[in-house]
Amino acid sequence: MTVVALDPAILAWAELHANLTADVAAVAPDDWAGRRAAMLRMSDLLAEEVTLPVPDGVAIDDVWIEGPGGPLRMRRYRPDGLPRMAPTQLVLHGGGFLGGTVDEILNDRLCAARAKDAGIQVCSLEYRLAPEHPYPAAALDAVAAVGALAIDPTLGADPVRIGIGGNSAGATIAASAALMIRDAGDDVLIHQDLEVPAASLLPFGESFELYGQGYGVDDAASLVGVYVGGSDIPPGASPLEVEDLSGLPPTSIFVAEFDPLRDGGIAYAERLTEAGVDVDLVVGAGHVHGSLGLTRTFAAARDTFAAHTRMLAAVYHP
Repeated sequence: MTVVALDPAILAWAELHANLTADVAAVAPDDWAGRRAAMLRMSDLLAEEVTLPVPDGVAIDDVWIEGPGGPLRMRRYRPDGLPRMAPTQLVLHGGGFLGGTVDEILNDRLCAARAKDAGIQVCSLEYRLAPEHPYPAAALDAVAAVGALAIDPTLGADPVRIGIGGNSAGATIAASAALMIRDAGDDVLIHQDLEVPAASLLPFGESFELYGQGYGVDDAASLVGVYVGGSDIPPGASPLEVEDLSGLPPTSIFVAEFDPLRDGGIAYAERLTEAGVDVDLVVGAGHVHGSLGLTRTFAAARDTFAAHTRMLAAVYHP
C-alpha cells in the first residue's frame, strides 16, 4: 500500500467509517437484505457528520415508472422556480453494484444541492441490485428511466434536455446505459456525467497498484463477479473495453487523485476523445474515491461540488 498525506478531513471520515463497519461485517455474507440495511445505517451516520444538509427551496418526492423487471421508483428533486418541463439529469447512486439506495441521507443531500445549484431537476433511480439482478439489469433500468423521462410529461422533464450521471458503480452503470441508448439509435441524451467511475471492471493502470488497499475501494475486484454474475465480463459491462465509443453524448469525468479507479477513468476519457466525443476530464487533487461527499468537512469537496454544478448549469442551460 502506498502511503500519502491525506487531508485531515479525509482521515477523520475514514476513522469514523472504520468504527462503523462492525455492524456490516456482522451480517451473514448471503444476507443481502441485512447487509444493505446495515450499509444504509452506516451511510446515514456518516452523512450526518460530513455532508451539508439538504438546502432550502427544493421539493423532494418519489414517482414510479415501469421498468423491464417491474415498477421502478425515482426520487425527484425540483428547486423552486423550475419550469413545468425542466432540464433533467437521471442520477444513479453508488454502492458497489450490490448496495446503495435513493433513501440514503447522502443521496438526498447531494442530489438536492445539485438540483438547486445547477437549476435542474434531478431524478435518482432505485435500480435493481446484484447479485439478485446481475448485469445488464441495472443498466436496462436506467435506459427505461431515460425513456420514461423523454415521453411522460407528468415526470416534468424537458425531452430535449435529458442527461445521465452516476457516482462510482452508478457511474459505470450510467456509462453502460449510455452505450445501450446509442446502440438503439437514440440520441435523447445531451450529456453523461461520470464521477469516480469503474470505467474498467478489470484491474487497470498504476493507480490500481498504488491505491488498491487503504483508500476506500479495497474490495473492488471482488465485486465484479457479483455484478456480472460470473467470471466472464459481458460486452458493455466494462465501458473501457467496448471497441466503438463513437456517437456518445458530451461527457464529463471526475477521477480522484488517490483512487485505484483513477487510471481507468483517465483512459476512458482519452478513448472517448479519440472517438470524437467532447470530454471534460477533472483529476481531483487530494481526493480519494468517496471524498466528493464530504461537503461539510472537506474544503476541496465543496470546491469540486461548486465547479461541478457550474458545469451542469452550462450543459443544461446552454
